[in-house]
Amino acid sequence: MTRTTPLAEAQNLPFWRRPLALLFVMAAAMPISFATWSALLNNFVIEAAEFNGSDIGWLHTLREIPGFLAIGVILVLLIVREQTLALVSLTLLGISTALTAYFPSMGGILVITFLSSVGFHYYEAVNQSLQLQWLTKEEAPRVLGKLLATGSAATLVSYGLILLLWDPLGLTYNMVYMAAGATTVALVAFARFAYPQFEAPNPQRKTMVLRRRYWLYYLMQFMAGARRQIFVVFAGFMMVERFGFDVHEVTSLFLITLVSNMILAPALGRAVGHFGERRVLLVEYASLVVIFLMYGGIYYFSWGLLLASVLYVVDNIFFALALALKTYFQKIADPGDIAPTAAVAFTINHIAAVFLPAGLGYLWLVAPGAVFFLAAGMAACSFLFALMIPRHPEPGYETIFGSRPRPEPAE
Repeated sequence: MTRTTPLAEAQNLPFWRRPLALLFVMAAAMPISFATWSALLNNFVIEAAEFNGSDIGWLHTLREIPGFLAIGVILVLLIVREQTLALVSLTLLGISTALTAYFPSMGGILVITFLSSVGFHYYEAVNQSLQLQWLTKEEAPRVLGKLLATGSAATLVSYGLILLLWDPLGLTYNMVYMAAGATTVALVAFARFAYPQFEAPNPQRKTMVLRRRYWLYYLMQFMAGARRQIFVVFAGFMMVERFGFDVHEVTSLFLITLVSNMILAPALGRAVGHFGERRVLLVEYASLVVIFLMYGGIYYFSWGLLLASVLYVVDNIFFALALALKTYFQKIADPGDIAPTAAVAFTINHIAAVFLPAGLGYLWLVAPGAVFFLAAGMAACSFLFALMIPRHPEPGYETIFGSRPRPEPAE
């Protein structure tokens, strides 16, 4: 039976066995499978199943259903601990990734994608909760930036190997997917036996939590999910469909993005701690408005490949600032609300993801640029919502319309 260690006592363990170290192990394990799957996906589905814009939209709609159902995490947590669920979810992601190329048909790709998506989304929901419980409010922005950089580094290794070895070794989709999935499962096995079960000081509620005072956080999560889907589904697909990118070319673009994130993510985390969530999110959303407008301009003004590539990299960098939403919630939340609210927020984040990819897939067939203009409008709405975040949010002062608790008068 796995030993349970209170969070306070965990600081007496060797550094590599502390909760923070486990967060870094998981931060590396997840993208090895997910990023490899993403890097090869557009080429794989076009070559194996002759996908078009509508097909890729339906694929991503199905992939997001488990995210929409992430609220089911609350029920699972009645049976298992969050840390255990995180590792089980990572295992499912790894195994599904390893088997992806065994199903080179529309139906097979949909099924295996759904299974890997269950692993990915349940892991992400639980991981976010563990991060906010195991990190203090003071260290969270800085450490979250480092965790993003760690994930980028793991992805960089995966993409680098694909780029360097794809042609020289004559790699196949099956070989790469199998290697990536097996690596994730191996890291999970290490995490299972190397770390005890860590016990946070604040027990988490095991029921669904919807609080009126979190309304702005819910709304911004919804907009972030809708906007993110347009980028994830259609920006990469554009590079293959419009500009004819091959596997190694797509991977090269991802590598540039990853190196940028490795360098900048820790700095972005420190920026959130220094300037506050409000200012950082305003910069992110204003920048995304411009980026998505320029994406649309590629179709209406026939702008070239170089601009599209630059926009893709810059877009990814600004999305890293989404960690500010996590720290905003951490500051306004009751300690026992973190796990159930993380699950609820994950579901809200994926509401639009269930219907947007499929619906916009049809729009893509007739007006691809309009898809990106819609994303620009969503970013503009998010900018307006970010104006409502206080400079120093806290319970009772979640928005600028709340009332900051007054300090007790001195006796």
